Amino acid sequence: MGDTTSHNSADQLHRRGLMFILSSPSGAGKTTLSLMLLAADSDIKLSVSATTRPPRPGEVDAVHYHFVSDERFDAMVEEDGFYEWAHVFGYRYGTPKGMIRAALKEGQDFLFDIDWQGTQQLYQKDQQDVVRVFILPPSINELHRRLAGRATDSAEVINARMERARAEISHWDGYDYVIINDDVDVCFEKVRAILEAERMKRARQTGLIPFVRGLMG
Repeated sequence: MGDTTSHNSADQLHRRGLMFILSSPSGAGKTTLSLMLLAADSDIKLSVSATTRPPRPGEVDAVHYHFVSDERFDAMVEEDGFYEWAHVFGYRYGTPKGMIRAALKEGQDFLFDIDWQGTQQLYQKDQQDVVRVFILPPSINELHRRLAGRATDSAEVINARMERARAEISHWDGYDYVIINDDVDVCFEKVRAILEAERMKRARQTGLIPFVRGLMG
């Protein structure tokens, strides 16, 4: 009976959370994989960005975004309150540092759906907590087929998407893990295996030190 108890306590050792980044060129399946991961794993949640844009109908503050004024955003930039931030279509979006740091300490994992520039910024600010995963398409022809999508899109629009995708692919070597998404279910299992292994890294298992001290008693 004593063995079972010790096994259970070992399973629940405290650990530090991680920031799990999934990046890919548009059309390589990153959004699908993100949704699959959030649905399958209750211990990871999507990072909620702060934004200066007004809420859209149905959006809830602190659930979809932290909606802040321009003045508040300025103040957060001034006090180095963001891991990364950027201008997008006339508004600003940023990853608030304080809220995430506190939650990481408690063992909460966060999922980030960001591009390579955001990934670089995040890694420079806090590399010990960041895990970078890049998803590649199985071929350039398959990517073109996925991006062509709607028959209504002009050749120019599709070519622009392909150029953007090629630019994103060129940064593949700035990631810790690179997975080819030929079959989404196989790819998803690889993403989950990476997450599980990273959670077990010794440096993140903050409860190991007191546990081992107890063993050596």
